[in-house]
Amino acid sequence: MSRAAFDIAVHELGTAEIYGDAHNNRIIEYHQTTSLKATSDEVPWCASFVNWCLKKAGHQGTNSARARSFLAWGKEISLEEARRGDVVVLSRGTNAALGHVGFFAGREQDSVLLLGGNQSNKVSILSYPTHRIISIRRTL
Repeated sequence: MSRAAFDIAVHELGTAEIYGDAHNNRIIEYHQTTSLKATSDEVPWCASFVNWCLKKAGHQGTNSARARSFLAWGKEISLEEARRGDVVVLSRGTNAALGHVGFFAGREQDSVLLLGGNQSNKVSILSYPTHRIISIRRTL
């Protein structure tokens, strides 16, 4: 678990994409922690955000802008073991290459609360059904 990365993520709540031709420089900064180094806030940025928070907290991320890259990061834990700051990888649609990633922020009945980037085009805490969880990861 990376409680420090989670605390850093909390301070980013509300950081949002800028619609139109302009781009949010903070989101561009998130992208710079990946090999993609995207220059647009319209490029999917959930994994860039998690990598940025981990780096700021002194942890090694995946260096990838792909959410599913976190499937090979840290060690897998169960939903019952999950604590704030653990990294949750979710499925997205039927395409096995797509995914979403964020920090575990809590549980509701059949949902997990994620603190993440690119959630409704901003850093936010949203609820996702537990059946979408592919893996929950904890830093070594």
